[in-house]
Amino acid sequence: MKKFKEFRVGDTFQSTCSISDKELEEYLSFSRVRNSFLDEMKKGESMVSGRAILSRMEGEFTRLSQIYGNHIVFIGTDGDPEWENRNTRFLKPLTTDQVLRLKFTVSGKEDIDEEFGKIAIDFEGLNQDGETIVLSKKNIYRIKKEPPR
Repeated sequence: MKKFKEFRVGDTFQSTCSISDKELEEYLSFSRVRNSFLDEMKKGESMVSGRAILSRMEGEFTRLSQIYGNHIVFIGTDGDPEWENRNTRFLKPLTTDQVLRLKFTVSGKEDIDEEFGKIAIDFEGLNQDGETIVLSKKNIYRIKKEPPR
C-alpha cells in the first residue's frame, strides 16, 4: 500500500475485470435502474450499463495493492475543461462477455489538512481488442495521510 506522500501525479496502476450476466442483474436490481433499452437487451445480448461499468472500475481501484488498506472516500468529480467540465465519456458499448482492461492514473494531488489529502484519479477502460470503452477524469478521493497500522 502506498501512503499519500508516495503518490505522484502521473503514477499509473492497472487491473482487469469483467462483469458477468449475474453481476449485471444484481447491480440493476440493487440500483433499481429502470431502462427499457436495457430491459430489451436482456432478451438478447447483455450490454452493461455505464454506471455499472463505473461502479466496477471504482471497486477494482479500491482493491489495488497500492490503494487497499488506505482510508479513502470518494468525494466527487471535477469535470475536464476540455469536455465542458464533464468527467466521463462512454465511447463503445461493453457486453458481459468482454474483458475490461483498466488503467488508473493519478492526475492530481493536494493537501487538505494535517490529517487528509486529496488525490484525483483518471479511469480508462479498454476492451480485449484495445478499443477504448470509457474515459472518466478527475475522480476525487479524500485519503488519510497516515493509514491505520
